Amino acid sequence: MNRRSILKHLGATVPGLMASPWLMTEALAARPLARPVAPGPFQPTWASLQQYQVPTWYQDAKLGLWAHWGPQCQPEAGDWYARGMYQEGSDQYHYHVKKYGHPSKFGFKDVIHRWKAEQWDPEALVALYKQSGARYFFAMANHHDNLDLYNSRHQPHWNATQVGPKKDIIGGWAKAARRQGLPFGVSVHAAHAWSWYEPSQRADKTGPYAGVPYDGNLTKADGKGQWWEGLDPQELYAQRHPLSQNSEDNRMIHAQWNWGNGVTPPSQAYLDKFYRRTLDLIDQYEPDLIYFDDTALPFWPISDVGLRLAAHLYNKSMQKNGSVQAVINGKILDEQQRQCMVWDIERGQSNQIEPYFWQTDTCLGNWHYDRALYDRDGYKSAKTVIHTLIDVVSKNGNLLLNIPVRGDGSIDEKARKVVEALGVWMQANHEAIYATRPWNLFGEGPALEDAAPLSAQGFNEGKGKPFTHEDIRFTTKGEALYALVLGWPDNGRVLIKSLASQGPQGRQPVNQVTWVGTGEKLAMHRDEQGLAVTLPSHDHITKDAFALKIV
Repeated sequence: MNRRSILKHLGATVPGLMASPWLMTEALAARPLARPVAPGPFQPTWASLQQYQVPTWYQDAKLGLWAHWGPQCQPEAGDWYARGMYQEGSDQYHYHVKKYGHPSKFGFKDVIHRWKAEQWDPEALVALYKQSGARYFFAMANHHDNLDLYNSRHQPHWNATQVGPKKDIIGGWAKAARRQGLPFGVSVHAAHAWSWYEPSQRADKTGPYAGVPYDGNLTKADGKGQWWEGLDPQELYAQRHPLSQNSEDNRMIHAQWNWGNGVTPPSQAYLDKFYRRTLDLIDQYEPDLIYFDDTALPFWPISDVGLRLAAHLYNKSMQKNGSVQAVINGKILDEQQRQCMVWDIERGQSNQIEPYFWQTDTCLGNWHYDRALYDRDGYKSAKTVIHTLIDVVSKNGNLLLNIPVRGDGSIDEKARKVVEALGVWMQANHEAIYATRPWNLFGEGPALEDAAPLSAQGFNEGKGKPFTHEDIRFTTKGEALYALVLGWPDNGRVLIKSLASQGPQGRQPVNQVTWVGTGEKLAMHRDEQGLAVTLPSHDHITKDAFALKIV
């Protein structure tokens, strides 16, 4: 992009930017480096990052599992707890008052203090995840709650080695993943703590605590005689700044995610601290993948912090491997950005074969552990997970699946059952998944007619028509075409209409069809209606979905 194109792109997101065309170029040029990026061919610009090529190992892997786990899992009350507990009248606010006390007396810093992770066994969990068929593993390094889950040199007091469990969570996960031979990824969410924590500055408007401030503006001096004496809550909450415009509207955070629409700009000290913390994470633990929970990269488009981090990771990977084997995931990318990193769709799937490799991330339940969801059997079934994996792979993507982890570091028996069922299916059908690439068509069937469009960063999963045996997805490997059928037909026969002898794909010969996993040859007939395959009469691993190999 040239200078004018960059400003035009940014102006669509940041009001007033086009009126001040010096803002990005001069401000960034004048900003002192907190620390230079690793030397190498990648520079902190989108144009330079376009050199990136998605590594083959990642395109072959197809399935990753994720531990989106931290102190917000301790209450077992669902996503974004450290924000919701400060929203008067919300379910999480009422839950918090009942369980812990009023947020003026017991804030999120105190929830962290209660979090001990006493049942956490990373070696056992990662071994289980590998058995599920996962080919890479992610762990959360920090969330919007701003607690670093590693031995953080630049968040030295509010990290998991000093408070809460007093354990190096990322260090433990990394060791376990590498023992299992799995590439290790970290997810980084802390850029948004600045505005995300703003409700902690509020006070109740009604009731016995009306006007009593929550703990978001406490300082180090307020800790005398408390468990946190000597610690500065502002290093965690980062609330020494005016509230953003319309901050009282709890939905406004979504409109301001791009650092526009009236959000209070983060200070230079906040930007530099995030940069140093994340560089420290990269240098200490050498992750193979980083997932940024941001539009494109952290603080884009108001800062080049994210660009510097990307260049640093790619250059370090090249130094170590001779070529870039690292992966960065980001959300809501334009076409240029999709050449610089891997597009991530949250809780959703593309409706086409994507020209650039991509990933969907989703969860069995909620991102942070939710006891109520567990109690009402609200998890995705193994069938749903398998169908999602097949659909995503057919469209040139990977699936990253979060398995909910309790505050104590264990997973419950319902989640374990899904993980084990996924492993059984993958053991039988992995040939049609791993190291495959898309075919001319990603699939056929009635679900295509009812596919839901993406919304913002994704969020279209479960909104379309359920899959049936008429829904088929395709993958390829070498000379083989795989047809993955998303259900079992009552008559024991599958008709693959895309392979009709007179259709657009009819020129492709079909010599043999086998049942993937056993190599059993199946009877077939091909005519102008399609390729009809007679399925085995005996029981197989699963009838929720199965793979046929066509050569």
